[in-house]
Amino acid sequence: MTRFKPLLAAAAVTLSCSAFAWPALAETALMVTDAYARVSTPMSKSGAAFLVIENHSDTDDRLIKATSDVAERVELHTHKADGNGVMQMLEVKEGFPVPAHGMHALKRGGDHVMFLGLKQPLRDGDVVEVTLTFEHAGEVTVEIPVDTKRGDDGMPMTPSGGMPMQGMDHSMHGASN
Repeated sequence: MTRFKPLLAAAAVTLSCSAFAWPALAETALMVTDAYARVSTPMSKSGAAFLVIENHSDTDDRLIKATSDVAERVELHTHKADGNGVMQMLEVKEGFPVPAHGMHALKRGGDHVMFLGLKQPLRDGDVVEVTLTFEHAGEVTVEIPVDTKRGDDGMPMTPSGGMPMQGMDHSMHGASN
């Protein structure tokens, strides 16, 4: 029996190392970039998070859930025009697809993570911890900064709420998004 102890110990180390290596591979297969959260006013009871999910794997995946301690409920939402052209915000229970070797952008006016029943005000510079759950990759926890100065296109807004002119790439004017 003592001859098998070194073999069992080596097998246990191999299994434990491979168990730790798999989550690291999953984390690099899905990357979250350009994340930020917003609220419309400092006393808002709801807010939203926006981010880009990059899938570097060979397998399609799907964001199916988001959770955070900052709100009573966290839902995946999108905007959709009704028959009269009025935009409505709707929960997307089936989640958002993230294609293999592709990406899915959660952005203002489109898909986003919605915080409902905020437990405390979200102020510019705060950081919100959000756990994103994917169909295949599992849970990925991200720290998302609150940025109330960011404009619709990701650029900072001027104190009056308009877009800054300095440093703006004017070659994009007239281009469709």
